[in-house]
Amino acid sequence: MEELSHFIDGKRVAGTSGRFADVFNPATGEVQAKVPLASKSELDAAVESAAKAQPAWAATNPQRRARVLMKFVQLLNRDMDKLAEALSREHGKTLPDAAGDVQRGLEVVEFCIGAPHLLKGEYTDSAGPGIDMYSMRQALGVVAGITPFNFPAMIPMWKFAPAIACGNAFILKPSERDPSVPIMLAELMQEAGLPDGILQVVNGDKESVDAILDNPVIQAVGFVGSTPIAEYIYSRGCANGKRVQCFGGAKNHMIVMPDADMDQAADALVGAGYGAAGERCMAISVAVPVGDETADRLIEKLVPRIEALKVGPYTAGKDVDYGPLVTGAAKEKVLGLVQSGIDQGAELVVDGRNFALQGYEDGFFVGPHLFDRVTRDMDIYKTEIFGPVLSTVRAESYEDALAHAMDHEYGNGTAIFTRDGDTARDFANRINIGMVGINVPIPVPLAYHTFGGWKKSAFGDLNQHGPDAFRFYTRTKTITARWPSGIKEGGEFSIPVME
Repeated sequence: MEELSHFIDGKRVAGTSGRFADVFNPATGEVQAKVPLASKSELDAAVESAAKAQPAWAATNPQRRARVLMKFVQLLNRDMDKLAEALSREHGKTLPDAAGDVQRGLEVVEFCIGAPHLLKGEYTDSAGPGIDMYSMRQALGVVAGITPFNFPAMIPMWKFAPAIACGNAFILKPSERDPSVPIMLAELMQEAGLPDGILQVVNGDKESVDAILDNPVIQAVGFVGSTPIAEYIYSRGCANGKRVQCFGGAKNHMIVMPDADMDQAADALVGAGYGAAGERCMAISVAVPVGDETADRLIEKLVPRIEALKVGPYTAGKDVDYGPLVTGAAKEKVLGLVQSGIDQGAELVVDGRNFALQGYEDGFFVGPHLFDRVTRDMDIYKTEIFGPVLSTVRAESYEDALAHAMDHEYGNGTAIFTRDGDTARDFANRINIGMVGINVPIPVPLAYHTFGGWKKSAFGDLNQHGPDAFRFYTRTKTITARWPSGIKEGGEFSIPVME
């Protein structure tokens, strides 16, 4: 069985803690590798070497740092198929979806190539007699990212690319469920010319997370995962004086107005609800048709599309719609929530509980489910299911539909499908959710805008990627300089004011 490693000081390094976690093949349920779980001492040693390497990297001019990222983009494109296959093998995604995972990370790296411009400060000439003022953005030092299983390529790149472009050293603690791709990315960064120690990949569990949060050298921490863990990391990291951004759970609503194109809406819901087996923080998990007639029309369009979905392993071809869940525990959780929906009175229109795939009976596959007449008090409405389950909540009016999305504790993403510009504009202005789609089901911003939710979907002041990333990974220093033509005798004891 393959034994995976950490990536420290430019090379793969075996774990020394003696603790390991199983890495499964989600399609078969078999253990295909084991990954070392770092101890606190291992994590601290990685941070120490990163701290030694970081000053020289920060002193490297931004254009030269950007050239490393340019080469990294070239290498990502070269190895796209290899990365996608490794990602699919451990996560279970289809190959096209896995390639998309890499591509969306690559786009953020491309944006970060603009670091020389994004790191420019401000300058005021003659702010006072013989006085100039200017600001500069400087690296924090050593920073860290704790990233989830569902995007093992994209989210690590969202974290480490801007951090490294800003001149920081980065400690990446990826998910132990699919750890191979983050190591491969680190090797490609090394091949692109990144100095030893600037990107360290330390595999681990809660012990490693706590070591990151408590290490006084680490200045900032970024996290993506569930809301309870996001709250824990945010509170503990802030208590230790770190800059922290945490992105948590979601329950994304898509409102369908009576005037919407029902075929377009149904296609959007199927792709956004069942793609990647629903294991996306931006998945649409709640459809909110306005009026019973709209709901009936929508359900009629959805059922044949959902029943026609092809579920299988990534090796079955590019026409597979989605694959297995990442672990057996994830499968049990989803099926338990499905049963709770039935028990609490929701109507199960499409039942995927008995889904079985010949030759893959031990895999973590879950068939597609569609619920109708879901209400706010049901667990399947309140909980982030993270599986191939779409709930339909019938709204009496536009205001009722709006209230469903606005009243939910999560506020990551939302969408509205309508032909009416006034309705769409009102929705975009009033909704208390961070990312909004208008006839777009998964409104993930492009790399040069920022990604982030509201309410219990996000903790911290700054979002991921885009300009916010460069603000998060730098501190602003302001300099007031005076170069007088002559030296004035005596000191000044009153606060200086502008003359």
